[in-house]
Amino acid sequence: MFRVTNSTQVPFFFILMGIPGFEVSHGWISIPFCCLYTVSIVGNVTILAVIRIEPSLQEPMYLFLSILALTDLGLTLTTLPTVMGLLWFNASEISFEACFAQFFFLHGFSFMESSMLLAMSFDRYVAICRPLHYVSILTNRVISRIGIAIIFRCVLTVLPALFLLKRLPFCGSHHLSHSYCLHQDMIRLVCADTTINNWYGFAIALVFTTLDPLLIVVSYALILRSVLRISSQGESFQALNNCLSHILAVLVLYVPLVGLSMTHRFAKHAPPIVHVILANIYLLAPPVMNPIIYSIKTKQIRQRIFHLVSHRQLH
Repeated sequence: MFRVTNSTQVPFFFILMGIPGFEVSHGWISIPFCCLYTVSIVGNVTILAVIRIEPSLQEPMYLFLSILALTDLGLTLTTLPTVMGLLWFNASEISFEACFAQFFFLHGFSFMESSMLLAMSFDRYVAICRPLHYVSILTNRVISRIGIAIIFRCVLTVLPALFLLKRLPFCGSHHLSHSYCLHQDMIRLVCADTTINNWYGFAIALVFTTLDPLLIVVSYALILRSVLRISSQGESFQALNNCLSHILAVLVLYVPLVGLSMTHRFAKHAPPIVHVILANIYLLAPPVMNPIIYSIKTKQIRQRIFHLVSHRQLH
């Protein structure tokens, strides 16, 4: 199936790549991927169910956590069909339309992850630095507006990148280097001037990989300043402990992201498997690790999960 773009005939599909050099072992490689996807889906659904059915968890912190779990679930379900389809059934072809749809949701949910962690850092700042005004500042209405603003922010960020890329002609090779559709991967196949796309991509990277982490660091600097003013050592430790889950979630997102960015910039000639492994870690680590982190480090979540499991066993 072909289409003509700027007098160039190109296929209506891209070719996805699995684990380069290990194609014959895709069946075995699918086992850990299947386990990771299962952990992500079960973990995030459990977090959502616990927060939904437990009235005592209807607080700002847990409402933000439920939005983060929804984001992680969306990110997981976006890549699962193509990754597992490729590993299980060698289904390497993906249509242009499906690829651009995956492009939209994959980058959209990735940006939402960063935005949610920024919002949650604001939640921790208010909870520790202005505890008496916590409930009055972060009302359900305010949280809803923050959620809507995050959705608009991510959609309005991804759509221009999508349309800027879709207007360009694809010719020559249509082999992608991952098992899903990434902007930086797809733009390599364009046979036209991509200056505007590159500058827009740079601007996006500046916001989501520089500005968001910077604002998170600023919020924690203010939190640390407030904690150091607390005379009681026990209260200081408790305040910092309440932030530990969020700090770990931030590290799980940004450490692989920095590693992937550094590899793309300074190790372009590294073996393809290095780029593939880092990209998979970046996309799978947050959805898999976030529910584990919050289940272990957040006492209220942990207790409600045990209560939910024991209650089901009794029945």
